Amino acid sequence: MTKSPESGPTESDSTGSDPLGPSSGDSAAAPRERVIDLSVEVVGTPQEVWAAIATGPGVSSWYVPTTVEEQTGGAMTNRFGDGPEMLIPGRVAAWEPPERVVFDGGEGVPGLAFEWLVEARDQGTCVVRLVNSGFVEGTPWDDQYDGMSEGWGLFLANLQLHLAHFAGRSATSMLPMALWPMSVERAWSTLIEGLGLPAAPAVGEAIVVHDADAPSFSGRVAEHGPGRLIVLLETPAPGTAILACEGAGEQCGVSIWQYLYGDDAAVLAERDTPRWNAWLQAHAVE
Repeated sequence: MTKSPESGPTESDSTGSDPLGPSSGDSAAAPRERVIDLSVEVVGTPQEVWAAIATGPGVSSWYVPTTVEEQTGGAMTNRFGDGPEMLIPGRVAAWEPPERVVFDGGEGVPGLAFEWLVEARDQGTCVVRLVNSGFVEGTPWDDQYDGMSEGWGLFLANLQLHLAHFAGRSATSMLPMALWPMSVERAWSTLIEGLGLPAAPAVGEAIVVHDADAPSFSGRVAEHGPGRLIVLLETPAPGTAILACEGAGEQCGVSIWQYLYGDDAAVLAERDTPRWNAWLQAHAVE
């Protein structure tokens, strides 16, 4: 999944300045800045889409557990896992419902900014655009840029599913992941073989986890690609799941994230998260 942002952008990053950074005349004095700029079409009115991308319960239902004080200057947090180091604080740098919200690390704090734009379309849909700025060219930024570009693609697909099937409802997430000492290709093969899943499932195909050591789930394939599988869940509860292997070289991150809806969602997440973590650790060997 996307790497957690450690800090926000400079003040100019969140106020609409050129996201590519310095002009060509200044290129020798400062590294050139890059942005991730992605758009997806989603089902829903601007107000429904706004609730999904700008409020804590909405964002938590397709990304990571999030809190948002719904006003300019309000505090926000993203939680990427257990432990205080996994709680990333930030700020609502701009709040313009239902069209634009910007999250960053705080006034004057250098780092990343996340600008979300909503544009209404015909037939009850909207285009959601994400402009993730603050990346500087060169290492170690290259790995973070590539990792977050890949991760945002997964999360935006999950946003589409949330709005298409669960708009107005809040999900409980479980986010088990582990580092495996192997290539992405080998990890993906290990993951799907271990869970008894098909190597190349078709969109709409029904799948069921067959490994007795893993918590069971079933559903239908919403999206599939190299190192990634997104599922519209039927069990253990209605919801979505993202299975992904990400990284480069001989180590990669392996995730089995689920977003569950319904009265039993919290109980199921509490029950199954430790089992998924144990399964991932048990398979983190070549």
